[in-house]
Amino acid sequence: MPQLMATQILEIWGLEPGSLCKTWDILPVEPNPTGLILDVNYMQSERGQMMLAAAAASDSSDRSKDKLDQKTVRRLAQNREAARKSRLRKKAYVQQLENSRLKLTQLEQELQRARQQGVFISSSGDQANSTGGNGALAFDAEHSRWLEEQNRQMNELRSALNAHAGDTELRIIVDGVMAHYEELFRIKSNAAKNDVFHLLSGMWKTPAERCFLWLGGFRSSELLKLLANQLEPMTERQVLGINSLQQTSQQAEDALSQGMESLQQSLAETLSSGTLGSSSSDNVASYMGQMAMAMGQLGTLEGFIRQADNLRLQTLQQMIRVLTTRQSARALLAIHDYSSRLRALSSLWLARPRE
Repeated sequence: MPQLMATQILEIWGLEPGSLCKTWDILPVEPNPTGLILDVNYMQSERGQMMLAAAAASDSSDRSKDKLDQKTVRRLAQNREAARKSRLRKKAYVQQLENSRLKLTQLEQELQRARQQGVFISSSGDQANSTGGNGALAFDAEHSRWLEEQNRQMNELRSALNAHAGDTELRIIVDGVMAHYEELFRIKSNAAKNDVFHLLSGMWKTPAERCFLWLGGFRSSELLKLLANQLEPMTERQVLGINSLQQTSQQAEDALSQGMESLQQSLAETLSSGTLGSSSSDNVASYMGQMAMAMGQLGTLEGFIRQADNLRLQTLQQMIRVLTTRQSARALLAIHDYSSRLRALSSLWLARPRE
């Protein structure tokens, strides 16, 4: 049988030499420099097995504690990582809020500048304020005065034609009429800066005139078609010149119309982007961004009005160059009579009997 030194066994169990005799009533074992030999058969006794089981249980308990300590360490490490990620998310959220605040501040400043220029967006979505309203009223008043002066000029021109006045006298009157048209386009340009929608809507025109309204005024190409029968006889060169002017005007009008369609489509896409029907505070920054972009797009409407009026003025000027002085006088008088008949038609329509 294998044997162990008695002193080694005692040291493993944590006992003092001689204590076994007191516990198990066996002969004391005196240690000596050479060491005593203890039969391992004793380890197989009932008491030995009990002490070995106790030692094994103690060792298993220590291993369980080690496993628990490792789980705790892992859990603490996971908690620290989660806390770190939470701090990063919080930092990113705070930065996002700060960026949104800066954007809102910038948009508020832009809206303030817009209010100072006569534009205001109320909570109900209507566009009007005292400045913009006064601008529209001022334009309507100026346009009425312009019509009065035009009526006076046309009466003078009609009288000169009926009296068979000379070309010199007619030229003076024609030049005055053309200068008066230039004044109209200047008035419209100033009005577009205050309220471009008032010009586009044609509320300063009669209902019948609004049926033929295009970008705040008449179509030059359509007027040239109407004048074709009023200016006969014309030379072949004049016919070619008027036809070429009519085609050029038509092409320019088509280009402006396509530009307006593109603007309307772009504006619709801007306003419909994001989530519609949501009033969540999270969409405030997105909403304000859309409004700022739409405001910028609407700013191009003024340019369309200006280009359309330039086309009208240039068409009239080119027409005067192609025609003789007497033909020019007749053409300007025909344009005036056509507009007067549209205004008269509106008055008759509004005054018609209703059942």
